[in-house]
Amino acid sequence: MPFLFSYGTLRYPQVQRATFGRELEGRDDILPGFSCTMVAITDPEVIARSGEASHPIVRRTGDDADGIAGTVFEVTDDELAAADRYEVADYKRVAVRLRSGTEAFVYVDAAD
Repeated sequence: MPFLFSYGTLRYPQVQRATFGRELEGRDDILPGFSCTMVAITDPEVIARSGEASHPIVRRTGDDADGIAGTVFEVTDDELAAADRYEVADYKRVAVRLRSGTEAFVYVDAAD
C-alpha cells in the first residue's frame, strides 16, 4: 500500500472521515527540501470539510536543511484516489523520500 505524507488538512480527523470514510493512523516525519506558505481555497466543499479558507502549501527549495513537519499515513490505492479528488488544482501529487527514508506521496504547489 502507498504512503501519503500530510502537513495540512489531510491530518484533520473530520477531513479524513469525509475523504476516506475513516480516521487514519500515522506517524510523525519530516519532508526535507521544502518550505511552506499558505494558499487561498475557493472550493466550497473543501472549505466545508476543513473549516478553513486558507491551507498550507509547500514548494521545493532544494535545500535538505529545510523541512516540513507532518504525518505519514499508509493508505489504499482507493484512498489515494480520494485524496486526489479532495485536493484543489493548486496542488499536484509527487513522490518524495521523507527524512525517515520512507517513500511517500505528498501534495505540493502545482506551479512548483
